[in-house]
Amino acid sequence: MLALPLASVPDAAFRVLCLGAHADDIEIGCGGTVLHLAATVPGAEFTWIVLSGDGTRAEEARRGAALFLGSAARAHVVVKAFRDGFFPYVGASIKEYFEELKRDQTPDVIFTHYRGDRHQDHRLVSELTWNTFRDHLILEYEVPKYDADLGAPNCYLPLDDATCREKTRHLLDAFASQRDRRWFTEDTFRGLMRVRGVECAAPGGYAEAFYAHKLVVRPRPCEGR
Repeated sequence: MLALPLASVPDAAFRVLCLGAHADDIEIGCGGTVLHLAATVPGAEFTWIVLSGDGTRAEEARRGAALFLGSAARAHVVVKAFRDGFFPYVGASIKEYFEELKRDQTPDVIFTHYRGDRHQDHRLVSELTWNTFRDHLILEYEVPKYDADLGAPNCYLPLDDATCREKTRHLLDAFASQRDRRWFTEDTFRGLMRVRGVECAAPGGYAEAFYAHKLVVRPRPCEGR
Protein backbone atom coordinates (compact mmCIF):
# COMPACT_ATOMS: atom_id res chain seq x y z
CA MET A 1 0.00 0.00 0.00
CA LEU A 2 1.19 3.53 -0.79
CA ALA A 3 2.44 5.16 2.42
CA LEU A 4 2.06 8.91 2.88
CA PRO A 5 4.81 10.58 4.95
CA LEU A 6 3.59 12.33 8.09
CA ALA A 7 6.49 14.78 8.21
CA SER A 8 8.03 15.25 4.77
CA VAL A 9 10.30 18.31 5.13
CA PRO A 10 13.66 17.33 6.65
CA ASP A 11 14.91 19.56 9.47
CA ALA A 12 11.88 21.89 9.21
CA ALA A 13 9.84 22.61 12.31
CA PHE A 14 7.09 20.02 12.63
CA ARG A 15 4.59 20.99 15.31
CA VAL A 16 2.75 18.22 17.14
CA LEU A 17 -0.09 18.83 19.60
CA CYS A 18 -0.99 15.91 21.88
CA LEU A 19 -4.22 16.15 23.88
CA GLY A 20 -5.28 13.76 26.62
CA ALA A 21 -8.05 13.84 29.20
CA HIS A 22 -6.03 11.96 31.81
CA ALA A 23 -2.49 10.98 32.70
CA ASP A 24 -1.52 7.96 30.52
CA ASP A 25 -4.10 8.56 27.74
CA ILE A 26 -1.62 10.08 25.28
CA GLU A 27 1.02 7.48 26.11
CA ILE A 28 -1.39 4.59 25.57
CA GLY A 29 -3.00 6.01 22.45
CA CYS A 30 -0.02 7.35 20.51
CA GLY A 31 3.08 6.78 22.64
CA GLY A 32 4.80 4.67 20.02
CA THR A 33 4.11 7.28 17.35
CA VAL A 34 5.52 10.01 19.60
CA LEU A 35 8.67 7.97 20.23
CA HIS A 36 9.06 7.39 16.50
CA LEU A 37 8.56 11.05 15.55
CA ALA A 38 10.86 12.32 18.29
CA ALA A 39 13.61 9.96 17.14
CA THR A 40 13.25 10.37 13.37
CA VAL A 41 12.04 13.95 12.76
CA PRO A 42 14.80 16.35 13.85
CA GLY A 43 12.54 19.41 13.81
CA ALA A 44 9.63 17.88 15.72
CA GLU A 45 8.24 20.19 18.41
CA PHE A 46 5.71 18.77 20.86
CA THR A 47 3.04 20.45 22.95
CA TRP A 48 1.73 17.84 25.38
CA ILE A 49 -1.44 18.68 27.31
CA VAL A 50 -3.06 16.53 30.00
CA LEU A 51 -6.35 18.08 31.07
CA SER A 52 -6.81 16.47 34.49
CA GLY A 53 -4.47 15.49 37.28
CA ASP A 54 -3.54 16.45 40.79
CA GLY A 55 -1.24 14.93 43.37
CA THR A 56 0.04 11.52 42.28
CA ARG A 57 -1.65 11.59 38.90
CA ALA A 58 -0.12 14.97 38.02
CA GLU A 59 3.31 13.65 38.95
CA GLU A 60 2.73 10.58 36.80
CA ALA A 61 1.58 12.73 33.90
CA ARG A 62 4.80 14.72 33.99
CA ARG A 63 6.93 11.61 34.36
CA GLY A 64 5.20 9.94 31.42
CA ALA A 65 5.71 13.00 29.24
CA ALA A 66 9.38 13.19 30.20
CA LEU A 67 9.96 9.55 29.27
CA PHE A 68 8.20 9.73 25.92
CA LEU A 69 9.58 13.14 24.91
CA GLY A 70 13.17 12.51 25.94
CA SER A 71 14.44 12.57 22.34
CA ALA A 72 12.32 15.51 21.17
CA ALA A 73 14.02 18.65 19.90
CA ARG A 74 11.55 20.80 21.83
CA ALA A 75 8.71 19.94 24.19
CA HIS A 76 6.23 21.90 26.27
CA VAL A 77 4.19 19.97 28.83
CA VAL A 78 1.02 21.26 30.51
CA VAL A 79 -0.98 19.45 33.19
CA LYS A 80 -4.35 21.00 34.00
CA ALA A 81 -6.66 20.14 36.89
CA PHE A 82 -10.15 19.79 35.43
CA ARG A 83 -12.21 17.32 37.47
CA ASP A 84 -11.68 13.73 36.37
CA GLY A 85 -14.92 12.10 35.23
CA PHE A 86 -16.87 15.36 35.14
CA PHE A 87 -15.68 16.94 31.89
CA PRO A 88 -19.17 17.24 30.33
CA TYR A 89 -20.38 19.05 33.45
CA VAL A 90 -17.52 21.56 33.52
CA GLY A 91 -17.41 21.81 29.75
CA ALA A 92 -17.61 25.60 29.62
CA SER A 93 -14.32 25.96 31.48
CA ILE A 94 -12.64 23.38 29.27
CA LYS A 95 -14.02 25.09 26.17
CA GLU A 96 -12.51 28.39 27.35
CA TYR A 97 -9.15 26.68 27.72
CA PHE A 98 -9.40 25.31 24.18
CA GLU A 99 -10.05 28.83 22.95
CA GLU A 100 -6.76 29.84 24.57
CA LEU A 101 -5.04 26.96 22.79
CA LYS A 102 -6.43 28.11 19.46
CA ARG A 103 -4.77 31.48 19.90
CA ASP A 104 -1.43 29.98 20.94
CA GLN A 105 -1.12 26.84 18.81
CA THR A 106 -0.61 26.29 15.08
CA PRO A 107 0.06 22.54 14.98
CA ASP A 108 0.80 20.50 11.88
CA VAL A 109 -0.84 17.43 13.40
CA ILE A 110 -3.05 16.91 16.44
CA PHE A 111 -3.42 13.65 18.34
CA THR A 112 -6.61 13.48 20.37
CA HIS A 113 -9.24 11.07 21.65
CA TYR A 114 -11.52 9.02 19.38
CA ARG A 115 -14.95 10.61 18.96
CA GLY A 116 -16.61 7.22 19.51
CA ASP A 117 -14.84 6.62 22.84
CA ARG A 118 -17.30 5.55 25.55
CA HIS A 119 -15.57 7.54 28.30
CA GLN A 120 -17.34 10.85 28.73
CA ASP A 121 -14.15 12.84 29.32
CA HIS A 122 -12.54 11.40 26.21
CA ARG A 123 -15.54 12.20 24.03
CA LEU A 124 -15.64 15.82 25.15
CA VAL A 125 -11.94 16.32 24.42
CA SER A 126 -12.44 14.90 20.93
CA GLU A 127 -15.47 17.12 20.31
CA LEU A 128 -13.67 20.26 21.46
CA THR A 129 -10.63 19.38 19.36
CA TRP A 130 -12.73 19.36 16.20
CA ASN A 131 -14.68 22.46 17.22
CA THR A 132 -11.49 24.39 17.94
CA PHE A 133 -9.05 23.30 15.22
CA ARG A 134 -11.02 23.41 11.99
CA ASP A 135 -8.27 23.39 9.37
CA HIS A 136 -5.79 20.92 10.83
CA LEU A 137 -4.80 17.30 10.45
CA ILE A 138 -6.43 15.53 13.41
CA LEU A 139 -5.71 11.89 14.22
CA GLU A 140 -7.86 10.25 16.89
CA TYR A 141 -6.18 7.58 18.98
CA GLU A 142 -7.71 4.62 20.81
CA VAL A 143 -7.55 3.61 24.47
CA PRO A 144 -8.51 -0.01 25.35
CA LYS A 145 -10.84 -0.34 28.32
CA TYR A 146 -13.68 -2.29 29.93
CA ASP A 147 -16.27 -0.40 27.85
CA ALA A 148 -15.33 -2.43 24.75
CA ASP A 149 -15.29 0.57 22.41
CA LEU A 150 -12.45 -0.37 20.09
CA GLY A 151 -13.47 0.02 16.47
CA ALA A 152 -12.06 -0.13 12.96
CA PRO A 153 -9.51 2.67 12.56
CA ASN A 154 -8.42 3.73 9.09
CA CYS A 155 -4.93 5.20 9.60
CA TYR A 156 -1.85 3.31 10.78
CA LEU A 157 1.71 4.09 11.79
CA PRO A 158 3.89 0.94 11.66
CA LEU A 159 6.28 0.41 14.57
CA ASP A 160 9.21 -1.90 15.16
CA ASP A 161 9.52 -4.26 18.10
CA ALA A 162 12.05 -2.06 19.92
CA THR A 163 9.71 0.94 19.89
CA CYS A 164 6.83 -1.20 21.16
CA ARG A 165 8.96 -2.50 24.00
CA GLU A 166 10.05 1.02 24.88
CA LYS A 167 6.44 2.21 24.91
CA THR A 168 5.22 -0.55 27.22
CA ARG A 169 8.24 -0.16 29.50
CA HIS A 170 7.63 3.57 29.89
CA LEU A 171 3.92 3.00 30.57
CA LEU A 172 4.59 0.51 33.35
CA ASP A 173 7.38 2.66 34.81
CA ALA A 174 5.50 5.97 34.78
CA PHE A 175 2.06 4.99 36.00
CA ALA A 176 2.48 3.00 39.19
CA SER A 177 -1.01 3.96 40.39
CA GLN A 178 -2.53 2.00 37.50
CA ARG A 179 -0.64 -1.26 37.90
CA ASP A 180 -3.40 -2.90 39.95
CA ARG A 181 -5.89 -2.47 37.11
CA ARG A 182 -6.36 -5.76 35.29
CA TRP A 183 -6.17 -4.20 31.85
CA PHE A 184 -3.04 -2.13 32.50
CA THR A 185 -0.54 -4.78 31.41
CA GLU A 186 2.18 -5.25 28.85
CA ASP A 187 0.07 -7.91 27.12
CA THR A 188 -2.79 -5.45 26.61
CA PHE A 189 -0.64 -2.79 25.02
CA ARG A 190 1.50 -5.09 22.87
CA GLY A 191 -1.52 -7.17 21.88
CA LEU A 192 -3.40 -4.17 20.50
CA MET A 193 -0.33 -2.95 18.61
CA ARG A 194 0.14 -6.46 17.20
CA VAL A 195 -3.46 -6.60 15.93
CA ARG A 196 -3.10 -3.19 14.30
CA GLY A 197 0.19 -4.31 12.78
CA VAL A 198 -1.57 -7.28 11.19
CA GLU A 199 -4.25 -4.99 9.77
CA CYS A 200 -1.73 -2.80 7.94
CA ALA A 201 0.84 -5.50 7.11
CA ALA A 202 3.45 -3.64 9.15
CA PRO A 203 6.98 -4.84 8.33
CA GLY A 204 7.90 -4.95 12.02
CA GLY A 205 4.66 -6.64 12.98
CA TYR A 206 3.27 -3.78 15.09
CA ALA A 207 1.45 -0.49 14.58
CA GLU A 208 -0.60 2.17 16.29
CA ALA A 209 -3.91 3.00 14.66
CA PHE A 210 -5.93 6.19 14.38
CA TYR A 211 -9.18 7.53 13.02
CA ALA A 212 -8.59 10.11 10.29
CA HIS A 213 -11.94 11.67 9.43
CA LYS A 214 -10.45 14.23 7.03
CA LEU A 215 -7.27 14.02 4.97
CA VAL A 216 -6.08 16.35 2.22
CA VAL A 217 -3.84 14.71 -0.38
CA ARG A 218 -1.80 16.91 -2.70
CA PRO A 219 -0.27 15.11 -5.69
CA ARG A 220 3.40 15.84 -6.24
CA PRO A 221 4.43 16.44 -9.88
CA CYS A 222 6.71 13.79 -11.31
CA GLU A 223 10.24 14.86 -12.20
CA GLY A 224 10.67 15.79 -15.84
CA ARG A 225 7.10 17.07 -16.24
